Amino acid sequence: MTNREEMNPKVDAYLDKVKKWQAEMEKLRAIMLDCQLTEELKWGKPCYMFQNSNIAIIQGFKEHCALMFFKGALLKDPNGILIKPGEDTQAGRQIRFTNVEEIVEMETILKAYINEAIEVEKSGLKVDFKKNTELIFPEEFQAKLDENPALKTAFAALTPGRQRAYIMHFSAPKQSKTRESRIEKCKQDILSGKGLNDR
Repeated sequence: MTNREEMNPKVDAYLDKVKKWQAEMEKLRAIMLDCQLTEELKWGKPCYMFQNSNIAIIQGFKEHCALMFFKGALLKDPNGILIKPGEDTQAGRQIRFTNVEEIVEMETILKAYINEAIEVEKSGLKVDFKKNTELIFPEEFQAKLDENPALKTAFAALTPGRQRAYIMHFSAPKQSKTRESRIEKCKQDILSGKGLNDR
C-alpha cells in the first residue's frame, strides 16, 4: 500500500473533488508513488517529480484519463502505447485509459515506462525542440505583449504547441475587433500558464 507520508494533501483534496476517472486516477497515483516520485499539484493536476524535474502528470478528459510524460518523445515505447496529444506537441506523450482494469493490467509496463522516464531525467537528456520560426503574431496581440511585460513573459513560458494554438486562434478572425476580443478573453489563461484548451 502507498506510504501516507508521500501523499500530498493537495492531491488528496483534488481527487476528493474529481467526479470522473477518480478510481483510475487513484490507481495511477499509487503506481507513481510506488516509483518513489514526489507528488505535487501543478496546473491543477497531480504531477510527479524526480529531484524537482517533472516526470509525468495525471490528466482527466471527457473520453479518457491519461498519464502524460513530459519528455515522452524520448521514451523508447516498445509497447506502442504512447500517444502524441496534439499534432504540434513536441515533447509530451500520453498513455490513455478508459477504465481502471486497463491500468491494473498494465501496471508492470507503466512502471517500466516511469523508470525509463526517471533515467532520461537522470541522464540529463533534453527534447530537441524545433523552433517555431513560422509563428506570425497578429499585430493586435503583438501590441498587447509590448504593453504588458507580464503577458509577454507568460506567453514565452508556454510550450511551443500552446503558443502556436493561441496564435492560430488569434489570427483566424478577419476583423481586428474580433481578434482583440479573442486576445482579451485568453489573457488570463496565458497569465496562468494555461493552453487554449486547458480547463
